[in-house]
Parts: sequence; structure tokens; C-alpha cells
Amino acid sequence: MALAQLKRTAIDATQSRLADRAKAKTVPFPVVSAPAVQEDDKDYWITRNGLTYAGSHVILDLWGAQDLDDVEKMERAMVEAVKAAGATLLHIHLHKFSPNGGVSGVAVLSESHISVHTWPEKGFAAFDVFMCGAAEPLKTIPVLEAAFRPKRVVVAEHRRGVL
Repeated sequence: MALAQLKRTAIDATQSRLADRAKAKTVPFPVVSAPAVQEDDKDYWITRNGLTYAGSHVILDLWGAQDLDDVEKMERAMVEAVKAAGATLLHIHLHKFSPNGGVSGVAVLSESHISVHTWPEKGFAAFDVFMCGAAEPLKTIPVLEAAFRPKRVVVAEHRRGVL
């Protein structure tokens, strides 16, 4: 679907929701540059320290890591990371590449996802942990560190969709 069509679909959905609220005689949204977040919306936006945003995106690089070609270990580690973060696993798919044995995959969550790409020949793993709602993506880090025993860890956190 083209970007313009996706934007139009999102705008139509927002307008439809606003119309439904008006019919239900609820308090209308204030006029703002971004959609307002209402308490009765179950959209899992986060408000912390006065900032409202869609989710927290943790970028985790593991250097000098072990067992990065072990698909079963990767699956166990990702499942444990999901549990540690308080997230809900919907589906997990991992693929092992030949000849180097790198693993790529994603754990699809109700709260978003955890993705991974590994280069065992370099001892490097790149994890993306994006979560919304009450899930705590930073709690995945100790789980993944324990599983793959890296010598060096680089972490960045970015808040997505800040209102």
C-alpha cells in the first residue's frame, strides 16, 4: 500500500472515531497538532514524566557474544526477554542462514516486537526491542546478556511518536 494511501487510511480512521464519539455525545477532542490521547482509549500510548509517546525503542548491540548461531537458544532467550519485559508474545519466527549460521527473526508482540540479526563470525548481534503500553523493554537487556554473554554492550533508547 502506498504511503499516501496509508496516511489517508489513518486519517479516515481518526475521523471515523471522532464522528462515533460525537454521536455518542462524548466530550470532543481538543484541537491540537497531533491526536489527543484520552484515558478511555486502549491504544497503549505511554505517559511518563509528563511526556506522551507511542512506545520505547531500544537498540541493543552485543559485541563478542557467544552462541549466535544457535536458533533454539535464540528462541528461548527471546521468549524469556518477552516475559521479563511483561509483554505478550503473539508469534516468533527465526531463520538460520548458511554458511555462516547467522540468525534473523522477530518475536511479534501485542506491544510491538523484538527483532534480531546475528553475525556469529563477528560475534555481533543486533536487537531491536520496540514496546508500547506497560511493557518495559529495558528489562530485556539482562536476559539477552545472560544468554549470549557479550564482552561489550551498546544500548540506545528512542521514544517513538512523541506527542
